[in-house]
Amino acid sequence: MAFLTLLFNQVLLFLLILTLCGILYKKVRKEAVLKHEAGKQACVHLCLGAGEMAQRLSRGVFFFFSFCHLYRKWIEHSKLKEINFKIVEFNPIVLKGKIRPDSSRPELLQPLNFVRFYLPLLIHQHEKVIYLDDDVIVQGDIQELYGTTLALGHAAAFSDDCDLPSAQDVDRLVGLQTTYMGYLDYRKKTIKDLGISPSTCSFNPGVIVANMTEWKHQRITKQLEKWMQKNVEENLYSSSLGGGVATSPMLIVFHGKYSTINPLWHIRHLGWNPDARYSEHFLQEAKLLHWNGRHKPWDFPSVHNDLWESWFVPDPAGIFKLNHNS
Repeated sequence: MAFLTLLFNQVLLFLLILTLCGILYKKVRKEAVLKHEAGKQACVHLCLGAGEMAQRLSRGVFFFFSFCHLYRKWIEHSKLKEINFKIVEFNPIVLKGKIRPDSSRPELLQPLNFVRFYLPLLIHQHEKVIYLDDDVIVQGDIQELYGTTLALGHAAAFSDDCDLPSAQDVDRLVGLQTTYMGYLDYRKKTIKDLGISPSTCSFNPGVIVANMTEWKHQRITKQLEKWMQKNVEENLYSSSLGGGVATSPMLIVFHGKYSTINPLWHIRHLGWNPDARYSEHFLQEAKLLHWNGRHKPWDFPSVHNDLWESWFVPDPAGIFKLNHNS
């Protein structure tokens, strides 16, 4: 009997140790996964200046963030804790079979890069929505951008790439793509059959003013998915062309059917070339700055990162850091 009692106690002790090891493993594993996702997912880098926070919030700005585990802690434990926000979870399963593997810029294949295709599925209660990429700074009153007029039948407004700054405002933007030729493979019959001139001016979807009713009515999401699927089958575009696989299907679907944004509300290509700089006067006049391209303002090398740093709200967990001295 004593032997059975001893054996029973030893078994209980073993199970207790096993349970504790399991709990410890889960905790360590969870922290590792969070750090991995932090590097993998394109989480929004919050760029709301503390000095202007109260002024902007009083105008009824509501933020929607594509899902990232670290968002809530970042917001609730920083200067941003008083903003109105909602975290919306984007399920990447909807992209299964719709993204063609591409080795030239694999970061552009991350699921959150395609969130803009699914706006009506994520935001239900608003007629008009502004979408912003994570590498932007808003310097003007966002209500001005929200007030952008969309023509009858247009589901969205973008900035034309023909509205680039003059040569006196920026230099060294050699090789920049500004037409459909830079994004679509015109050697393919499917692209030729579209009847779109290769010299047609392209647009940048990093800043979008969208009409949700029109978007749903025209089944924009379904149209975009159709062209994603065609690209998987026929290789109609790639990141080695225009530098992004999310832009090309939007160029096709919205061709001739979009309104335009005031050029000052989308000053872009700050991430195109680490040697290309805008004039200080031009930067001060800009309403919104966009570091589209490989050279992000939180990394090295990049340009005008002093502007980004002055607006950057540090991550309390210390996972996301500015990397300007590498």
